Amino acid sequence: MIDVVVQELAAAGASSPPGLCSCHSVRHDCCPDRLRGVIDAGATRVGLHAAGGAPSGVAAMIDHTLLKPDATRHEIEELCREAAQFRFATVCVNPAWVAVAASKLAGTSVGVCSVVGFPLGATTADVKGYETRRAIFDGAREIDMVINVGALKSGDLRTVERDIEAVTSACRECGILSKVIIEAALLTDDEKITACTLAKAAGADFVKTSTGFGPGGATAADVALMRRVVGADMGVKAAGGVRDLEGLKAMVAAGATRVGASAGVKIVQQARGEKTQASGSGY
Repeated sequence: MIDVVVQELAAAGASSPPGLCSCHSVRHDCCPDRLRGVIDAGATRVGLHAAGGAPSGVAAMIDHTLLKPDATRHEIEELCREAAQFRFATVCVNPAWVAVAASKLAGTSVGVCSVVGFPLGATTADVKGYETRRAIFDGAREIDMVINVGALKSGDLRTVERDIEAVTSACRECGILSKVIIEAALLTDDEKITACTLAKAAGADFVKTSTGFGPGGATAADVALMRRVVGADMGVKAAGGVRDLEGLKAMVAAGATRVGASAGVKIVQQARGEKTQASGSGY
């Protein structure tokens, strides 16, 4: 595994173009504005050839999210109502609300996503494995897990790999999508490359930028870096701070195939040219 990570780091360095764009400070070939023309012209789908293909429409790219600790049952039920109305990909809720959300969304096309080891990632692999299986039992069809950030920054790659595998293996057994949150704002670029490489090696379906509870959320630069590392075979989810349609467009242009947002209703209304309604903080 260490050899694989070293190879990925070397490849990332070797393939880097010499300069950064002036608008987003990312490498020229990954600048979000490279697709700005086609997006502004009305494109609603971008051919990224990532896992599962690009979703058809803005709503199908969004995990409608409510993870704040004081969320009430009424708020969760309202989240599900909105998700069914606007046909989001999933609702993303804390484990205690999975069964409620699954019941409310039964018979719709909207899935239930739950979080594991959230938001710090600082629980043990066996606990994350149990938490994953329990969420699946309660009705989750996608799992967003947080890596052991401290182990990664300590250079303990085997612990990080076991940590991720405890979740991805349970998901594979049950035919459930797994997403690995790397909490990019806490990592150096080399650590982001390592985290994405480990997630790919562990068989994850997606890598995800952020919990929304860390020091920063999704950035176009991080999404572009993650896309380069995982290639076309995995999804990339941008989460944390995506509050409007322009933010979603920038993430898609950088390589995201899924977006986690509490402002999903507002984003879809903007895409339709409708009057927007205020949205609360889902994180």
